[in-house]
Amino acid sequence: MLKNMLMRDVLVEFLREEMAKNENVVVLDADLSKCSTTICLNDVYPERMLNVGIAEANMAGVAAGLSTYGFIPYITTFGPFATRRIADQLMISICYSKQNVKIVGADPGICAELNGGTHMPLEDIGMLRSIPDIVIYEPTDVIEFNQALPQIQSHYGPVYIRMHRKSPPIVHKDDLKFDLFKAMVLEKGDDVTIVASGIMVKTALDAREELAKEGISAEVICCPTIKPLDSKTILKSVKKTGAVVTAENHNVMGALTSAVSEVLVENYPAPLRSVGVKEKFGEVGKEAYLRKVFNMEVKDVVKAAKDVIKAK
Repeated sequence: MLKNMLMRDVLVEFLREEMAKNENVVVLDADLSKCSTTICLNDVYPERMLNVGIAEANMAGVAAGLSTYGFIPYITTFGPFATRRIADQLMISICYSKQNVKIVGADPGICAELNGGTHMPLEDIGMLRSIPDIVIYEPTDVIEFNQALPQIQSHYGPVYIRMHRKSPPIVHKDDLKFDLFKAMVLEKGDDVTIVASGIMVKTALDAREELAKEGISAEVICCPTIKPLDSKTILKSVKKTGAVVTAENHNVMGALTSAVSEVLVENYPAPLRSVGVKEKFGEVGKEAYLRKVFNMEVKDVVKAAKDVIKAK
């Protein structure tokens, strides 16, 4: 059953089906195929399951070369290795060259947990968002991810998938009709807009419940695609509420907070407060501990909402 699957398993099952239908789909790993579970594809499609070893830059270059011959390469590794380690290859070999490569960066932000600060990508979206034409998507849950993958496959061009390897809480209903390029209003409200992505969507929904106990009505927007940002949905909400909180599993500079701020400044200036990582490197710890360290708990979203309402 889909709800019981890990996100990495949703990816692998999708790739297995696509590789059966389309001989141009190729998967490349950099010695982490056991962690991503893509290793099982090697038993079925050994000629299209390539492990380049601990050589991520080479993996990006090989993927770009395959794309020029009509293949659809998926490169998979941990988030920091899929972005900051191969930033130049992503920029020149893949994006500048307009190649059709899908980049899967696993364990975003504090989801890296015990792998620690060196493996904790808190800057990956910020590094990639200024590159022209790249799509940046962070799945919210397995229901959404299952619907997003075919759309990512059919979209020509580079897509960065910021994927939780395990299984974040389910927030969507089974009848979800997902559009890769649309944000979703999960709960309506009048006093404040909370725009959230990734694991922070459930946090935003929980914060909404706490705010409601105090008579505060919060509108919650799930924004899985950071680039291109669905500014229309966000602006419509902010024009109603007049105040915004962003909640993200990332440095507040460069990703969701920055994207929303840019839209507001140019179109409808409104007070904003951010919940996310602020001027800190990652560290070793379980998610609950890291949420406390980086002020990413429900209470932090509640506080930000109350603060920004006062600023209206």
